[in-house]
Amino acid sequence: MIKVDELDKKILEMISCNARIPFKEVAEVCGVSRAAVHQRVQHLVDAGVIIGSGFHVDPACLGYNTCTYIGITLEKGSMYKRVVEEFEKIPEIVECHFTTGPYTMLIKLYAKDNAHLMTLLNDRLQQIDGVVSTETLISLKQSIKKEVPIGAQHAETKPTSLEEA
Repeated sequence: MIKVDELDKKILEMISCNARIPFKEVAEVCGVSRAAVHQRVQHLVDAGVIIGSGFHVDPACLGYNTCTYIGITLEKGSMYKRVVEEFEKIPEIVECHFTTGPYTMLIKLYAKDNAHLMTLLNDRLQQIDGVVSTETLISLKQSIKKEVPIGAQHAETKPTSLEEA
C-alpha cells in the first residue's frame, strides 16, 4: 500500500476539485515545482491512488432522464460474477455493487424514460438466469456528488465541549 503524505493529499484535494487545473497553479499553492507536482501525480496514478480522469457527462443532456437504483436478488450469491458479465452487456448500467442486506447486488442505471426503464427491467434484467427479483428506486434529484474527504482535517471529528459533557 502506498503511503500518501500531506503534499500528496494537498495535490489530490486540488485536482479532485478541478481535474483541469494547471500543474503550475497546484505547484504555486503547494510551494513546490511544477515538475514535482507532475512526478507526484504520475506516481499516484501508477500506484492506483488516482483511478481515472476525464469529463463527467450529464446523462440528461443525452436524453437519459431517469436515474434508477435497482436492488437485485440472485438465486445464489455464487452467480454474481456471471450476472455481472451479463450486466456489462447493458450500456445503461453505470454501477454495480455486490452488497450485504436485503439484496445480493445493487445497480445504478440510466433510462431515457419510464417506458425505456420498463423495457430494461422486463426484457433484459429479469431475463438473466439467476435473477430472482428486482426492486426499483427512481432518483428524483441528485443532491450531493463528491469525492471522499482527502485532507487530514477530515480524518476524524473532535468532540465539542457539549459532546464531552
